Amino acid sequence: MEQFKAGELTFTWLNGGVTHMDGGAMFGVVPKPLWSKKYPVNDKNQIELRTDPILIQYKGKNLLIESGIGNGKLNEKQKRNYGVTEESSIESSLKQMNLSTEDIDMVLMTHLHFDHACGLTKWDGNELVPTFENAVIYTSAIEWDEMKNPNIRSQNTYWKENWEPITDHVRTFEEEVEVLPGIKMHHTGGHSNGHSIITIDHNGEHFIHMADIMPTHAHSNVLWVLAYDDYPMDSIRAKQKWIKEAVDKNAWFLFYHDAFYRALKWNEKYEVTEKVERETSI
Repeated sequence: MEQFKAGELTFTWLNGGVTHMDGGAMFGVVPKPLWSKKYPVNDKNQIELRTDPILIQYKGKNLLIESGIGNGKLNEKQKRNYGVTEESSIESSLKQMNLSTEDIDMVLMTHLHFDHACGLTKWDGNELVPTFENAVIYTSAIEWDEMKNPNIRSQNTYWKENWEPITDHVRTFEEEVEVLPGIKMHHTGGHSNGHSIITIDHNGEHFIHMADIMPTHAHSNVLWVLAYDDYPMDSIRAKQKWIKEAVDKNAWFLFYHDAFYRALKWNEKYEVTEKVERETSI
């Protein structure tokens, strides 16, 4: 597991599983000769996308960003369609840190698509129960409402198995919420109507997790948005605002999906100046 520290903050990437999604869908209208120079693709036209939650330890609290794809939550057809070659082993990752799911205080969910939210619940015999039994789960009110009442498009990714067991754990917000001093969630829309990002300001250092409006380092171009985005112009506007502000602040960009970088900094030319790389990449 990769880990780095900044002041009182410790970031650790847990093993949340891996998917292989269609590269064309992940880069939308961008031609393959362009995006494939920045992110490798296999012979099935799939790109590797991790689903690794970020554990933040700060002020005696344990926070997770996202929850992974879970274990035993997908059938064989779903595994094939989403290119799942490895499911979550969150409990094993936590055990290596002398922690358990009971020690997680908060889970910050940028949105509730299956590849982010399947890890929120687990099987206990024939019953689905909360994975993080003591955690408060934060997500935007818009996202939570759509999760429970999906439309004809979103019903394929918002599953009742991922929300019904956690109803009593969820706390929603409108435009912004500060969950701990300096750690904020901001509603952006774009990828989904309720999509949010996370910013952290600590001792003069800045961090940003842009979730699925910039799922990998190869999506730094503001116009490179996903075919999966429900509101692509909202994604573009959010990227214009937040990427520039973060680069101007010399911020760390944190990734959940990237198969190569856990975190990085860019200069104004979008050249990587500092990085935390994944130990084992494709």
